[in-house]
Amino acid sequence: MNKLIFILTFLILQSCATKNSKQTVIKPRILISTDIGGTDPDDNQSMIHFLMYSDLFETEGLVSSPSYGFGTKQNILDMIALYEKDLPKLIKHSAEFPLPDSLRAVTKQGRKGAAPYKGFDSSTEGSDWIVTCAKKESNRPLWVLVWGGLDDLAQALHDAPEIQNAIKVYWIGGPNKKWSTNSYAYIAEKFPKLWFIEANATYRGFFSDSNVQDSLKGDKYYENYISGGGYLGKDFKNYYKGDIKMGDTPSLLYVMNGDPNNPLADNWGGRFEKFSHSPRFVYERNTTLADTVSVYSIVEYQLDGPKISIPLDSTCFTMTVHAGVGEQKWPGFYLGDGKFAIRYAPKKSETLTYKITSDIPGFPEHKGQLVVNNLWPGKPLPSDYKLGANWYTDSTDPQLFDNEWQGAKTVLKWRSHVLMDWAKRWTWLKE
Repeated sequence: MNKLIFILTFLILQSCATKNSKQTVIKPRILISTDIGGTDPDDNQSMIHFLMYSDLFETEGLVSSPSYGFGTKQNILDMIALYEKDLPKLIKHSAEFPLPDSLRAVTKQGRKGAAPYKGFDSSTEGSDWIVTCAKKESNRPLWVLVWGGLDDLAQALHDAPEIQNAIKVYWIGGPNKKWSTNSYAYIAEKFPKLWFIEANATYRGFFSDSNVQDSLKGDKYYENYISGGGYLGKDFKNYYKGDIKMGDTPSLLYVMNGDPNNPLADNWGGRFEKFSHSPRFVYERNTTLADTVSVYSIVEYQLDGPKISIPLDSTCFTMTVHAGVGEQKWPGFYLGDGKFAIRYAPKKSETLTYKITSDIPGFPEHKGQLVVNNLWPGKPLPSDYKLGANWYTDSTDPQLFDNEWQGAKTVLKWRSHVLMDWAKRWTWLKE
């Protein structure tokens, strides 16, 4: 009898230990800053992916940060509404999926439009929420996953500089750097000790079809695995006709798999290397084809013009950039005392032609050209932003380029694994 009691007691204790171990699974604390609803619908694709894996995270914030375009937090709420309809099927497979109302409660509106030259402006619901989350008592960092511009993050750091010690940032840069040059410059200059991954090209490995089996290619995956997958699956077809892009998803993959505290190691979200300087090219003249800058760098034009009576940091001139067959217009700012400035960040290797104009009487028109090479970060310059020990970026190893995209193979190598894992979750929505 004593032996039987001992065995039963042992089994009960083992059962309790197992239950306790399940209860103590440590989830990453995450806050997503997204420009969903803006010009690129890939954020909607990435939001669907996030919601289908939301049982793996302690989601503390979903912030609408449209530095360009017309996105609002309603775009996030619309996605949560679809998730709510699919939740009964998802929750059969994991009781850890968050309640829709808990996600709605942490959905906040951030800044609409890019920050002015100084890199910050006034606080928003979104930037305040970043501060609130970062200040929570925790022995775990808050992972700030930025899918668009850095404007709300820059504002949060300006308002509460102490949070830099409580957060770790994974930023999908590249084109997003064009929309938030000023907030990037502010962060790089004022917060060099921040823990920061700047993925300017690595993320592109996720929507590359190089050496990927046919059924997993971007234009085939929807019909093979997503079609018929609930309300989220039906909605996915609305973005790129279901063709896989999801350029922001690698930031989420980074905290899903591998050791996120070690950017130098393999990870679903990429492998990175340290860099100590972020290139900054400063010109007080028109540039020509004799001038070459690094891709993803900050290119700053500092111009002289008439002294005018308008508020400092006011938008008052425009730089029109022609690349290939298209053109884009960028705002320039008044710094006072007849000084004007504008920042630009090229997203790929190319030759640019630009023109700078203003309605201000006496403001001289400027024209020029610029050559962009594919060397990031390139050789150090005195004008570069000097970075601390915990800044990381795309691997410079030539073996890890996918075509011209630096470091992209460090994500591409896991693409099939990720998509097949996701395919299992799509079957949950087809039951």
